[in-house]
Amino acid sequence: MHSVEAVPVMVKVLPHGEGLDLPAYATQGAAGMDVVSAEDVTIVAGGRHAVATGLAIAIPSGFEIQVRPRSGLALKYGISVPNAPGTIDSDYRGELKVILVNLGSEDFAIRRGDRVAQLVLAPVTRAQWLAVEELDDTERGEGGFGSTGGVVALGN
Repeated sequence: MHSVEAVPVMVKVLPHGEGLDLPAYATQGAAGMDVVSAEDVTIVAGGRHAVATGLAIAIPSGFEIQVRPRSGLALKYGISVPNAPGTIDSDYRGELKVILVNLGSEDFAIRRGDRVAQLVLAPVTRAQWLAVEELDDTERGEGGFGSTGGVVALGN
C-alpha cells in the first residue's frame, strides 16, 4: 500500500489520443505509471524520436513528472529515454511526448497503444544559492569520478 494519498493531475486527451488508456500503474506496488504511444513509428538503430502520447497534462505546482525508461524495452531491445529521467515541469501545457532512443542494433517498431515509458509524479524542492568564500571540509573532499573506488577497471 502506498504511504500517501493520490495527487490529482488534470489530463486532457487530445484528438489523436482518443481511445487509448490513460497512464496507469501496472501493479499495486509500482512507482511509475505506464504511458502508451499515440502513434505508429519505427525508431532506426541509433535513432531518436519524440513519441506522441496524445495527452496534455496540468501537473500541480510543487511537483514534476519524471519520464523513465521501461526496463524490459531497455534490456531486450536497447530502447531508452536519453535524458533519463526526463522532467515535465508543472507549468508545461503542451502534448506530453516521450523522447526515446534506440541503442540496439536493429530498428524498433512502436505501434499505437504500446507502452513506451514510465511516468513518476515527484515533489520538487527548489534551491536557493548562497555564495560563500569557502565550503566545509569532508572526508571525500574534491575526489570525484571513481574516487570512492569499487570499480576493478579503475584499479580500486
